[in-house]
Amino acid sequence: MAKMDKKWVLLCSTAIAGVYAAGFFSTETQATQVESQPHAPIAIQTKVEKSSVVSLKSNEPKRIYKEGTFTGTGENRRGYIQVAVTIKKDKITDVEISDFGMHYSEDDVIGLPDEVVKQQSAQVSNVSGATYSTQAFEDAVQEALSQAHNA
Repeated sequence: MAKMDKKWVLLCSTAIAGVYAAGFFSTETQATQVESQPHAPIAIQTKVEKSSVVSLKSNEPKRIYKEGTFTGTGENRRGYIQVAVTIKKDKITDVEISDFGMHYSEDDVIGLPDEVVKQQSAQVSNVSGATYSTQAFEDAVQEALSQAHNA
C-alpha cells in the first residue's frame, strides 16, 4: 500500500507542476506581448459646468530640445573649435563656428555648419586632410546639443 501512495503522490505532484508551468508560460507570453505593444495616448476629459469640456491631454508634444542658442567646444591635440547651435521647435536652425583654434585652416571645415543644419545631426562627413578639425567640430556640436537636451 505504501508503494501505491508514493506513486499517487508523485503522479499528483507532477500533474500540479505541469499545470503550474503551463499557466506560468502562457501568462508570461501574454505579458510579454502586452509589454511590447505601444500604448496609445488617451485624453482624459472631465465635465466642468454645463457644456464645457476640458481636456487634460496637452496638444503640444514634449520637446526634445530647449529653444535657444547653445555653445559647445571640441578639442584635441591639434587645437579646439567652439560652436553656437541655435534650436527652434526641435530643429537645428543655425550653426556657427564662434571660435577656431586648430592647427589647420578654418576653410577646411567652413561647410560643416550647413551640413549639421541639413542633416539635423552632429554627425558630419569627414573632411579629408582635416580629420582632427572634423572630430573637434562634431564634439563641439554634440556638447551644444547635450546642453539643449530636455531632461
